[in-house]
Amino acid sequence: MSVRAATTADLPALKELWLAFEREIPPPHFIEVDEERELAEIEEIVDSGLGFVAERDGEVVGFALARLRGKLGVLTDLYVRHDARRNGVAAALVLETANSLGAAGAVHLDLEVQAGNSDAQAVYKRWGLTEEVLVLGAPLERLRERLAPHRHVVSFASIHVQTDDRPAVERAAAQFAPRIGSKGSRAEGPRNGWTAVYDEVVDRDPAILRRYARELSERMGIVVVALSLELDQVVRMIAFDRGGIVDEYLSVPEFYGPLPPGDVIGLSANPTVLARITGADPAAVRAAAQTAASTHELPPPPELLASLAAVLGIEGAGYGFEES
Repeated sequence: MSVRAATTADLPALKELWLAFEREIPPPHFIEVDEERELAEIEEIVDSGLGFVAERDGEVVGFALARLRGKLGVLTDLYVRHDARRNGVAAALVLETANSLGAAGAVHLDLEVQAGNSDAQAVYKRWGLTEEVLVLGAPLERLRERLAPHRHVVSFASIHVQTDDRPAVERAAAQFAPRIGSKGSRAEGPRNGWTAVYDEVVDRDPAILRRYARELSERMGIVVVALSLELDQVVRMIAFDRGGIVDEYLSVPEFYGPLPPGDVIGLSANPTVLARITGADPAAVRAAAQTAASTHELPPPPELLASLAAVLGIEGAGYGFEES
């Protein structure tokens, strides 16, 4: 395998590889790619001397393209054919690019990578590249909706204790509520074997919701399920048994920020566990406890909450502390 500067004779091969890259890592849906313009830019970069190709047995199997902006070198494109990967081809291309940029006066290299392209990110970080600027984006429609001054953001929560003994639940709630600054909790039910607890404090704070549900479960030695709709956007479920968390679910696991892969999986709900403690059908739990990377990929959050509660046999999860 060898790396060399690209020439105009390489343009057909570069076009083929660029199209393969576009198919493999398509741009975001809102970006319209002008193929003719992109290919013209490739030709321009090749003419500038900052286009490079990797050859194997006389065949072009990868390419790198760069631009020079003062002392900043920008790697605009890097692609290696599938059957030539894991052999140091990409590293050789970037090294040749870096050498040429350095000779032209550059002292720093930048590149862009899509947030979802984790494989490429891992490689770049191994080479020593680090995040310097984080570019965030959102559809304008979603941004306008979130920033609208008239928008009323709704958050509410409910705690469901697996018992028909409402007085016992009321006693336990009365002992704990003052510790979280509550003016008083309200118990309702029982409904279908569950007694519900509502409190305006837990509507506002998921951390207090967790504490309250855990306290009731531990005090009463019983199964407790906490359900919430947070910021109109995300649905949460936490199941406790005798004070210990046995399962947890968040409809958008990384809604509040990036998580390790294991934590993302841990917020996907466990149908087997929920079936054991609630009697729910595992297949129905799996269908109701949907997760996604974005709220816009899921049913409306109130519907999602209602579906999950129904599968668990829980009533009264659709409203918070204010009287319905």
